[in-house]
Amino acid sequence: MSYVQGFVAAVPTANRQAYLEHSRQALPLFREFGASRAVEAWGDDVPRGKLNDFYGAVHATAEESVVFSWMEYPDKAARDAAFAKMMADPRMQALPEMPFDGKRLIFGGFDPFVDMGSGRGAYVDGCLLPVAVANREAYRAMAQKAAEVFVEYGALRYVEAWGDDVPEGKLTDFRRAALQEEGEGVVFSWVEWPSKQVRDAAWQKCSEDPRMKPPGGMPFDGKRMVYGGFAPLLDN
Repeated sequence: MSYVQGFVAAVPTANRQAYLEHSRQALPLFREFGASRAVEAWGDDVPRGKLNDFYGAVHATAEESVVFSWMEYPDKAARDAAFAKMMADPRMQALPEMPFDGKRLIFGGFDPFVDMGSGRGAYVDGCLLPVAVANREAYRAMAQKAAEVFVEYGALRYVEAWGDDVPEGKLTDFRRAALQEEGEGVVFSWVEWPSKQVRDAAWQKCSEDPRMKPPGGMPFDGKRMVYGGFAPLLDN
């Protein structure tokens, strides 16, 4: 399995094209530094939550959209080496100014413990949630079974990754996004679909499938799950 660096950002909706251009310039460098894949996905179907949601995770305003993105590396050592190269390479400093508020960007390193499928999708479901450390194995077993159902209904790839290097931020971070409590970890996950239409149909089938209801209940607090649908801007 690989190692994942996950990101969530609030980007002014009016800056979508500028964000795309900035990403187009930066992503080849990330690949050169060691990333095996980098994806930027723009918020398309991101609901408001009662307790938390993607908007609150990055303090997004009404004029901003949420971007869900990730980079994949062969392992954590490759991720660490890539970050060192980024900090030292003058080409990174020469990139245009980021067209969003970097102080509200949340990021962290995640260790995949479920990874099924290998396809690249044209639509992405992104998710963050808190899971008690004591329930990690129960959650992994549940997610593994869920992955099989999602793939059966058309998903191209299903990934669940456990927070491994999740720093505290001054304004925002993954811990606060998931309303993490004592004794919990943060999970960063995504499902890739061939289209939004396939995704919508699959979710309907999943809601009616008894295999999606584990005996004994869910091993996490679903009320604090953050989720949404995203349309990839770049997949390099």
